[in-house]
Amino acid sequence: MSTFLSGFALSFSLILAIGSQNAFVLKQGIKRHHVFVVCAVCALSDAVLISLGVAGFGAIVKQFPAIETVARYGGATFLAVYAFLSFKSAFATSHAMTAAGDTRQSLPKTVAICLAFTWLNPHVYLDTVVLLGSISTQYQPAQGLFALGAICASLVFFFSLGYGARVLAPVFQRPQAWKVLEFVVGVMMTTIAATLVMGA
Repeated sequence: MSTFLSGFALSFSLILAIGSQNAFVLKQGIKRHHVFVVCAVCALSDAVLISLGVAGFGAIVKQFPAIETVARYGGATFLAVYAFLSFKSAFATSHAMTAAGDTRQSLPKTVAICLAFTWLNPHVYLDTVVLLGSISTQYQPAQGLFALGAICASLVFFFSLGYGARVLAPVFQRPQAWKVLEFVVGVMMTTIAATLVMGA
């Protein structure tokens, strides 16, 4: 049980910080658009990455740094585009329909964006595949239990964030609140993108 809790606590602490993926989940939760699917995609993606890390894929990433490089620049490009769209939305969109709850992205588009936030983020690989994967070796032969704890933490976090976000919904009945959120998200995405490039 202690091995399970160790995996749970470490994984939860790694994903707790608000990043690009978490900001997207928060926005979808406030809008109440495809919340279950978005949370499920994030949690299942983490489950796959954690499983790969525990299975030894972290060693492959270390051996072939090109994988991390592709994820770094691909992620920076994606975040820069998303930041531009967020700033455009903050300054050029009325958000009257958004505040009224009338706008909705298609499910395929939402899933595609969610997958991009997950799989084009090099920090996800470093946290789930490399870090959790390497730490799990300390819990042999109970690595599977450690991985299960880490996966459960991801599941609990994303569904709590997605469905807990609706508490903020009354605030976002005002179009101005959406403009502020879009601006904050734009700043966040720009900062993360710049960090990825400068950290290369």
